[in-house]
Amino acid sequence: MTLLLALLLLFGLGLAGVGGDRLDGVRFAGPALLRRVGRGWRYPTAAGGATQGVTEGVAASRADRADVARHGGAFAILPTVSSGSDASMSTSTSTRFVHLRVQSAYSLLEGSMHPKDIAKLCVKHHMPAAALTDRNVLFGAMEFSDYLMDSGVQPIIGCLLGVKRPAVEGAQTNSFTGPRATYDSLVLLAQNETGYANLIKLVSRAHLEGTEGGEPPHVTLEAFEGKSDGLIALTAGYEGAVARLLEADQCQAAEDYLTRLEGLFPGRLYVELTRIGDAAEAKVEPQLIALAHKRGVPLVATNPVLYEAQDFHAAHDAMLCIADSTYVDEPNRRRSNPETWFKSPRQMEKLFQDVPEALANTVVIAQRCAVAAPVRKPILPNYAPGMSEAEVVSERARQGLQARLEKHVFKPEDDEATREEKAKAYRERLEYELGIINQMGFPGYFLIVSDFIQWAKDNGIPVGPGRGSGAGSLVAWALAITDLDPLRLGLLFERFLNPERVSMPDFDIDFCETRRGEVIRYVQEKYGRDQVAQIITFGKLKARAVVKDVGRVLQMSYGQVDSISKLIPNNPADPKTLVQALDEVPELRKKRYQEKGADRLFDIALKLEGMYRHTSTHAAGVVIGDRPLDELVPLYRDPRSDMPVTQFDMKWVEKAGLVKFDFLGLKTLSVLQKAVDFLKQRGIDLDLSRIPWDDPAAFGLLARGDTVGVFQLESEGMRRTLAMVKPDKFEDIIALVALYRPGPMDNIPTYANRKHGLEEPDYLHPWLEPVLAETYGVIIYQEQVMQIAQILAGYSLGEADLLRRAMGKKKKEEMDAQKARFLEGAKEKGVDVATADHIFELVAKFAGYGFNKSHAAAYALVAYQTAYLKANYPVEFFAASMCYDMHLTDKLSIFVEDMKRLQLPLLPPDVNRSEAEFSVETLPEPTPSGQTLAVRYALAALKGVGEKAMEGVVEERKANGPFKSLADFAERIDPRLVNKKQLEGLAAGGAFDSLEPNRAAVHAGLEAILNYASSAAEARASAQVSLFGEATGVEAQALQLPRAEPWPLTTLMDKEREAFGFYFSAHPLDAYTHVLRAHNVITYAQAINSEPPATGNRMPVTLAGMIESARWRQPPPRDGKQGNRYLMVDISDQSGQYMSMCFDEEAQGGIERAAAAGELVLIAGELLWRDGDEAPRVTIRGVTPLEQLADRTQAEVTVFIHSRDPFPQMAGLLDRCKGGRGRVKLHLRLDAGRMAEVMLPERYRVDPNLCAALRSLPGIDDARLVMGGQPLG
Repeated sequence: MTLLLALLLLFGLGLAGVGGDRLDGVRFAGPALLRRVGRGWRYPTAAGGATQGVTEGVAASRADRADVARHGGAFAILPTVSSGSDASMSTSTSTRFVHLRVQSAYSLLEGSMHPKDIAKLCVKHHMPAAALTDRNVLFGAMEFSDYLMDSGVQPIIGCLLGVKRPAVEGAQTNSFTGPRATYDSLVLLAQNETGYANLIKLVSRAHLEGTEGGEPPHVTLEAFEGKSDGLIALTAGYEGAVARLLEADQCQAAEDYLTRLEGLFPGRLYVELTRIGDAAEAKVEPQLIALAHKRGVPLVATNPVLYEAQDFHAAHDAMLCIADSTYVDEPNRRRSNPETWFKSPRQMEKLFQDVPEALANTVVIAQRCAVAAPVRKPILPNYAPGMSEAEVVSERARQGLQARLEKHVFKPEDDEATREEKAKAYRERLEYELGIINQMGFPGYFLIVSDFIQWAKDNGIPVGPGRGSGAGSLVAWALAITDLDPLRLGLLFERFLNPERVSMPDFDIDFCETRRGEVIRYVQEKYGRDQVAQIITFGKLKARAVVKDVGRVLQMSYGQVDSISKLIPNNPADPKTLVQALDEVPELRKKRYQEKGADRLFDIALKLEGMYRHTSTHAAGVVIGDRPLDELVPLYRDPRSDMPVTQFDMKWVEKAGLVKFDFLGLKTLSVLQKAVDFLKQRGIDLDLSRIPWDDPAAFGLLARGDTVGVFQLESEGMRRTLAMVKPDKFEDIIALVALYRPGPMDNIPTYANRKHGLEEPDYLHPWLEPVLAETYGVIIYQEQVMQIAQILAGYSLGEADLLRRAMGKKKKEEMDAQKARFLEGAKEKGVDVATADHIFELVAKFAGYGFNKSHAAAYALVAYQTAYLKANYPVEFFAASMCYDMHLTDKLSIFVEDMKRLQLPLLPPDVNRSEAEFSVETLPEPTPSGQTLAVRYALAALKGVGEKAMEGVVEERKANGPFKSLADFAERIDPRLVNKKQLEGLAAGGAFDSLEPNRAAVHAGLEAILNYASSAAEARASAQVSLFGEATGVEAQALQLPRAEPWPLTTLMDKEREAFGFYFSAHPLDAYTHVLRAHNVITYAQAINSEPPATGNRMPVTLAGMIESARWRQPPPRDGKQGNRYLMVDISDQSGQYMSMCFDEEAQGGIERAAAAGELVLIAGELLWRDGDEAPRVTIRGVTPLEQLADRTQAEVTVFIHSRDPFPQMAGLLDRCKGGRGRVKLHLRLDAGRMAEVMLPERYRVDPNLCAALRSLPGIDDARLVMGGQPLG
């Protein structure tokens, strides 16, 4: 038989091909995909004629022939392999091997090849087909199909699927000693449409049902009943149950299992042989072959492929360590097999030369498979069954437009003629849009989006005004999908939906961040939970991450790896690969070749960079189908959600026919709604959709750049820009949102100068003034590009959209064609050719930076609404903003600083006044600045106290009244919800000050408070009462706190910083007021309000502060030269936090030392004013630790004493402070009203801390720090 087979393989048999690559818009892989153009491979003829090929394997011949017959033809023709080397492969011969076990990088941290790499390898090795068999997933099926078909290679879609081993009689479930003993694997390959449909069902089931209870993804053998048609199964070699049972000497169980598989896959089962050096594999191979012959099951040879070539083995081994959190040098761990690389057909022939039928059957299997992951037209559920969706959307849009006109366009004084005149343009635009929407077949999409938005609004869920190009649709405005009038703002429908470029519309919808999930749940219930899913995303090993991971598994020191990774540029807007980083950062290259172990680190990291590491879900994307989604795409389970997730990411899920709907969560909408709710509490009913767009207070705030917390406008650079431009109309906000990006921001000075009359606008051509007047001749928007082409060159807006896209891509062929069209059109309209040419080139330059005006307008509206609230209702604005950043202490500190600057009162946390979240409180009397309202700090915003516990405290207070004392608090709280750490946070933050002002005593007595609370809870539980029905003895035992001296100022500040995450009521600089006074230090707030010098733009300044952080920055090269590094420094003082820069090398060293030691420093700095900046910039020239200066600063403490009691403690306290230059004066109150003053002879280190400590002693009335005869603080 072997000789006969060899002759057949040598000479080949002619077999006809199967035709057809597409059917009803669905892509299928037919034999035509097996050809390689220009490589000399033979093709099946149009009439199905035979070309030279290879016969089917002997053992599989009947089944395979029957399978071919079912598909209406014979096998595809695959080339044979010559007797020479791979490099000299003859084009007149046929291949003898196809890889059927390839795992891609989508087998997360197990496979390492991306689909495009697999396609290249197939071409390189003249392999006309390959099978993708990722472990338990079909993540890469669409991408694999696409790349291989584009390369002229036939994709075979498969999966290495986990199968839970059944309780076969005589078998021990956990007999196999390898990994996952209870779960074996089975290779499944899709033959046709039915097989592909069954495969995605099975893989989906493995995740949605097979992962319950922490099990790995799997199915049972029963799951294949009725779901095995169209699937070829391979027994998975050493990973399959048959081999494992044989290895465990359970021969009968192995045969029974194989029999079970034969029944499930009749004529479509192969016994798989692998030769990758595994001992168990070698042991069972003779038994596998014998069993296969006994059962009449054909053999097939595979080489499980996990990486590209032999030289990748070390990197693959490190990758497995990353996956398993092990080390490369660890003895007992999973290791990479050095044989699992992409071997050539020639190498496989040599490896399996003794079983040629197993090789031949790889080709047979490839011939039996003729399906790829299908590409479909968009699929949507039918929104209005039994009705015309076009009629429904048209009727609703007309009704909605009338409502919009009544609310936003018509005025009460308008007569009928005026109303009709105003409505005319709107109605014409509406009918035009409806015609295109219905013609393109998208009415259902508009209805679905409109439905869930309307549901959200009806249920009080804030919805954004729209984002992206969708805001340019009048139909969207009429259906309440968006809240921007496109005619008023000059927004174009064709930018959203172009009749000359058919593509799916895409609305990005913002919902209130906290209630977005409710809208998604509504969609699930409306269309069916099995028809709605989220979209998967894949996290990659990026440059910094891969260096850290590889360094860890190589057990390199953390410090070394950290220092290397920090040299890799980390700009999310412009991410750098390792290759780019090594090319651009000389210090990184130096480390690679000079530091021990670094070269090995980079060798591995360079190979692993870009590998998929983990899955996640798209932040907003949801797909809705017209049938259960597992009939269209494979599904996955996200353990954090009850919603299924598609196994194809956003790019490929859309190609599979599913339409993405974006449910975005926008925190600002939640903030706006919260502020409106606060206003309702004091009787103000504010409708943000009806606020005036010309509010003086709002534009005053914007012109000052006072935009901390204002959506899109809060960055330091944007605040400077606002101060430069001084916007005074809504269109200015739109322009700034569009301009404030790299590239376009270069035009901001021009925009500002033209706005303020310092430059004349240039409209390029008189016809273009109506288009460019709004932006003073500066081309900002993509819509302007489209309108210029329409006006000057006669483009339709659809054509103009194509021009815009071509200019954005800057492809020369497209640009040349568009330029010719533009010039010809301009000539026909009478425009001078030279002028048209100049305008085209200018427009092309700006078009690359052009921004979508519809998107900018939508975000400008949200920005204006937040600015309006901050300008007119600042207390409500801050309270609402802080509610949604409650656990982000960096953000809270910025808000606190901004409130101080604006002289808005912020009340400390208080268990008797605070809510769990931030709240608005009416003051008993106005502040000096006239404020009658204040923000009350949230209990739950203190670190480590827990939101749920604080809600419980507030609930108890509201139910049974304010807490009268600490004992009352302890008796009423639930000790199961409040622990010692939470009480520590409350005490440190001053939340108990209204019950006990000595925070040190409260802190020392926390155990007593908790014990008291537990006793009270036990008494309540047992309902213990006295003989006379009075309260239990718990109350009679008064809560006793330990005696403790009040915390000195420094301790109090440190404790507050632990509780708040920043300095709240005081700053460490307060302890050095005498030093600051001696050196004429001013605060940052005073500095930025300084007047610039009469000449020049620089002025020296002396500041002080705490170095909060210092970061090195590298300026971009100029004229080919690399600039010197500088430090970006965050500093805080009593007035807030600010940023500065330091270029001085000596000062840089002092800053780094101060940052590491947490020292306070005196700063010799310079203020720099630049044109357009609202505030000067700070540059550091030198720093000096304040501690050094304190020892040299003269000041005096006056102590007011009324008894002898404090003398012993005071003497000890002063002894510890000897050594400075300060004096201590005692002001003694004697008998009969006499007074005496005594100046102590010693010199001391005096500061506010000493004063605070002296004041805490019994018998001392006061202690005052005096300098130059003036009291300090």
